Amino acid sequence: MNSKVFLVLRIVFGLALLFFGSNKLLQFMDPPPPPDAAMGYWTALMATKTMTLVAIVEVLSGLSLLINKYGALMMLVLMSVSVNAVLYHASLAQDGLVMGGALLLLNIVMLYAYKDKYKDLLNG
Repeated sequence: MNSKVFLVLRIVFGLALLFFGSNKLLQFMDPPPPPDAAMGYWTALMATKTMTLVAIVEVLSGLSLLINKYGALMMLVLMSVSVNAVLYHASLAQDGLVMGGALLLLNIVMLYAYKDKYKDLLNG
């Protein structure tokens, strides 16, 4: 991947992750109410503090991309958040599917950009 394109994507994705993760932690913007079908799901996520963990992963991933340290590792960790966001929006809250898809797509692009870092991991 072109290094300038990668730099721009890394910074934009890092800022977005930092912003949305911080918003989950500090709640400076009101989240949209979840659909009725997802209320039980959200109740469980909030009761178990899972969304706090998601927020921490997003903030750490954003910071790692911005400071360009451990980005490859954090993109692997963030993949679980990305896939779950797409599955949630595909099954329970279709209105956010575009944002979830964008998160997953950017995560995949970043994984591809870091592909050389994963060679030893994939060799077994």
